[in-house]
Amino acid sequence: PPPEEAARMARYVLHSCDWGALATLSAQEGLRGRPFANIFSLSDGPPGPCGGSGVPYLYLTDMEISVQDLEVNSNASLTVSLAETPYCRKHKYDPQNPLCAHIIFAGSIVKVNDSEAGLAKKALFSRHPEMESWPKDHNWFFAKFNITNIWVLDYFGGLKIVTPEEYYSVKP
Repeated sequence: PPPEEAARMARYVLHSCDWGALATLSAQEGLRGRPFANIFSLSDGPPGPCGGSGVPYLYLTDMEISVQDLEVNSNASLTVSLAETPYCRKHKYDPQNPLCAHIIFAGSIVKVNDSEAGLAKKALFSRHPEMESWPKDHNWFFAKFNITNIWVLDYFGGLKIVTPEEYYSVKP
């Protein structure tokens, strides 16, 4: 999408990405209260041009250190970037170049309810099929990133702010 369509760009970048960097406030001994970033696989829907739902879904276990942080404080930020796709390499854009668009979401992680679990499962397992074979004794669960704030960096001149209402109302 063109730079003047920041909400569409945010939806496009999220749907193009299979993973993102999730930052939490650590609850771990020695790091308590300090920022802690970790990589997570995610999906807003099956790959393809349909554009997905815009909701970042995750497959999590309480055994994971960042999930332990989220149990104490569910607030987090999530960054996704076209740097993980062939787009930036093809155009020879450095990942820090704003033309290699990245989106920063702020909000919280919440477990999905039973009515949404099927959607989350389809979204995640369509992009990350190996998840289905992960050890059952790890008590995996589906979660989503509940978006409260969105910042888009896709062009020179600074961040653009997109509201969740704008984000969910556009067609990607």
